[in-house]
Amino acid sequence: MTVGAVAPEPAAARPSLWRNRDFLTFWSGETLSLFGTQITVLALPLTAVLTLDAQADELGLLRFLQMIPYLLFGPLFGVWVDRHRRRTAMIGANTLRLALIGLIPLLGWFDQLNMVWLMMITFGVGIGAVLFDISWMSYVPTLIRDPEYLVEANSKLATTSATADAAGPGLAGALVNLLTAPIAMAANAATYLGSVVSLLLIRTEEPRPEVVPGRRLRTELAEGLRFVAGNRLVRWIALVGGLANFFLSATQPMFILYAVRDREVPASVLGLIFSIGACGGVVGGILCRRLTRRLPLGRLYALALATAYVPMLLLPAAAGPDLLVQALFTVAWFLGPLGLTTVNILIISVRQNVTPPAFLGRMNAAVRAVMFGLGALGGLLGGLLAAQVGAHQALWVSTVGSAVFVVCGVLLSPLTRLQEMPGPVAAREAESGPESAPAAAAETAPDRA
Repeated sequence: MTVGAVAPEPAAARPSLWRNRDFLTFWSGETLSLFGTQITVLALPLTAVLTLDAQADELGLLRFLQMIPYLLFGPLFGVWVDRHRRRTAMIGANTLRLALIGLIPLLGWFDQLNMVWLMMITFGVGIGAVLFDISWMSYVPTLIRDPEYLVEANSKLATTSATADAAGPGLAGALVNLLTAPIAMAANAATYLGSVVSLLLIRTEEPRPEVVPGRRLRTELAEGLRFVAGNRLVRWIALVGGLANFFLSATQPMFILYAVRDREVPASVLGLIFSIGACGGVVGGILCRRLTRRLPLGRLYALALATAYVPMLLLPAAAGPDLLVQALFTVAWFLGPLGLTTVNILIISVRQNVTPPAFLGRMNAAVRAVMFGLGALGGLLGGLLAAQVGAHQALWVSTVGSAVFVVCGVLLSPLTRLQEMPGPVAAREAESGPESAPAAAAETAPDRA
């Protein structure tokens, strides 16, 4: 199995990824970008709640605007990414986020910040996030070249993602307390600048994708959608991931509202809860590669999914003294990232392994469109529900729903029956029909990731 006609070396001669300069450079840029994203996760809604006195429905709408670009633009960006160099797209995406996030402290300085501005900026930042996410997931196989390294590379990326999850909210909470929420966003903008610089330093030449002259956008878009719909594994990854995002997006903003207003948790303590809890993601990223050697892939996937969502029932159920309640909140947010990081490593690696290189951008775009489209809907419905019945009751609905979803996902998903990481042969067998268009395209692809 090759990429760009470069044959992998024998296993004994393969250098470590720790000696791959360009991967380390990419990894550092991705880490900075993730830190910026995680500062946004807490600082943006806190800007709305503490500075602009946002209500539950406005907070839900803010979450909706952050995620709906995945559904609106994801498939189109996927076609574009498959036609162009992916590193260039990442640089452009983070430059856009740098400029938009930098507007928040500027508007705050001139006392012009309001919910309309914040929602427009959030929507624009979401567009940048779509382009960046689709591009980096499609870029990793090109940078790594040897598919034997994909799980290791994704584990390293997921570990630093979890580290950003851990440190980002705590940093955001401290900055909000010290500087106010809008000014805290300036630190976020600086992380995107660092990411752009890191990406510019990568030396590996990325080949320009071959584009068939005269191919219509509609045709390429339809091919990507048919591949996702026709591949049983990728189809289930999109569906389960979408439902997972639906419940998480309904839960997280309502939890922030419930914790700040009903339980009167200070912003600094809330940031600490997210930071300590997100250390579970670091643990998941470190352990995932070892666990894949000891457990069947499907069993590990089912266990991680249950670990991610069942403990969320602790969020509305926590009662008693403030210290105990905050401890239970922390446990729930610790176990959630622990499971989610493991799940993400597994499903990203599966997708990258079973998808031909020519389809990576469109596949990632279509999957992310489903995942984040449902996530956007979850945030919107969660906010509307909380406006009617209160944040605490809305939390009960979303967390009980997530527990039911886990049971159904574990019982029905073909991923839970996998014994090991599937490859291109498994990808062909997973196609819904031997004569389907995506299957034919896969057969004609000279190389696979």
